[in-house]
Amino acid sequence: MRNALISVSDRTGALELGRALRGAGYAIYATGGTQAFLAQGGVEAIEVGELTGFPPLADGRVKTLHPKVFAGILADREKHHHLRELEQHAIPRIDVVVCNLYPFESAVRRPDVTLAEAVEQIDIGGVTLIRAAAKNFAGQVCVLVEPAQYPSLIAHLHAGTHPSLEERRALALRAFERVAEYDAAIARYMEGGEGGAALPGSLALTMPLESPLRYGENPQARAAFYLPNGQPFPEQLQGKALSYNNLLDLDAALRLLVRPTVPAGHPGIAAAGPLVRVAIVKHTVPCGVAHRSSVSEAVRAALDADRISAFGGIVAADGPIDGPAAQALGEFFLEIVAAPAYTDDALALFAKKKNLRVLRIEPSLPQRLIGELRVRSALGGVLADEPDPSYEPEAWRVVSQRQPTPQEWRDLLFGWGIVRWVKSNGAVIAKDAVSWGVCGGQTNRVWAVSIAGERAGEHARGSICATDGFFPFADGLEAAAAAGCTAVVAPGGSIRDAEVIAAADRSGISLVFSTHRYFLH
Repeated sequence: MRNALISVSDRTGALELGRALRGAGYAIYATGGTQAFLAQGGVEAIEVGELTGFPPLADGRVKTLHPKVFAGILADREKHHHLRELEQHAIPRIDVVVCNLYPFESAVRRPDVTLAEAVEQIDIGGVTLIRAAAKNFAGQVCVLVEPAQYPSLIAHLHAGTHPSLEERRALALRAFERVAEYDAAIARYMEGGEGGAALPGSLALTMPLESPLRYGENPQARAAFYLPNGQPFPEQLQGKALSYNNLLDLDAALRLLVRPTVPAGHPGIAAAGPLVRVAIVKHTVPCGVAHRSSVSEAVRAALDADRISAFGGIVAADGPIDGPAAQALGEFFLEIVAAPAYTDDALALFAKKKNLRVLRIEPSLPQRLIGELRVRSALGGVLADEPDPSYEPEAWRVVSQRQPTPQEWRDLLFGWGIVRWVKSNGAVIAKDAVSWGVCGGQTNRVWAVSIAGERAGEHARGSICATDGFFPFADGLEAAAAAGCTAVVAPGGSIRDAEVIAAADRSGISLVFSTHRYFLH
């Protein structure tokens, strides 16, 4: 008789697999919770304690860690003395191991999880079962670590066959990958402590394949998307498959939805008033961002900021998309629309555009993105960057003679929240909570300001300018004044700060020095 061992936290598909195993003549051993679940579903299974002769110990921390389990998994079927030892000690050969691990990754994503709770979600026996079964793939042992693998084994069971060596090798590979992902998640959590962030002593980039992509940044390159196990991903409601460049643009658009935290009593507190923010991105560059009291107004304002660049862009909103907003978006060719929810009439309008990708995002996703360690490849290695600290507007200094007006304060905060996601050297011209001119990636700051002002056109009169780094000379500030800006926010720290401040006073501009700089490369 063949034997299987099942120990699963995620019980998706476990009953169907259990029935197929029993139908093929397998005896099933299972740990307590899994055995009870199978029994309730009418699948006969033997509690693993009947095999080991021990009940669960240490509050269930020890259940499968026993020679009668691991010898049955690890015995080499080609070595007769291994088989004699199994017979001598009445140990059954275990040919199939089905195990998924305690949900550590999802547990530590809960903001209220304690260290003690996280530690209890560290699986020991499950990891050991998986490693043992994967090691003996050549000895006929088949290991399954996720429900998506069950249908293939069920098909073999119905056909009276056993997975081939190559199939078992592929399953073993995925098993080792899963263990590596799991251990890396534990290490990341332990490095950061309870809610902390840290640069790890060893950076392990272990995450499962989420989806192969049609091609990479260019059609001649292959590409794929990998996502940490259990991490939520936007739900695609319609449209073509996402591409490599789509994912980069989507990430950029979602980051733009995060608003600054404005302390009580700050002159720009009214910036928190508008209910909806909409961001439009093209090639990771913002081409329209707006705050408005309704999603349709925010959509139209963001589109009006740069209607030419919006063509072929990606739109993200932090509020539900309704019919009027969908109608406005339907006037353009767009790659993606992403929002936390949609009304039925909005989805009906989008359905007429079969290729448009419509994504439903978790409301917390944008904030989570900016709080994660950022990694990128360089020189054959990996650069890692801690999340940017959240800036504190109350620490900003007004260094000019003229103070910003309440409206200018609101727009300064709005523009500063955008320019941090514009490639350096970058500048944003904003007015009435709309980004009218955006320019990034310039090799000098005066060009960035001048081009942003040119793009803003008549909207630059009475606007604010936000730039991601200090002005090395007064000419950058003068370019903002020439465009029509009346207030500017920029980091201080130039050896010519005094000259820049003097230029602001000559122009009657309110100049605010920010607490941080935000270069983006």
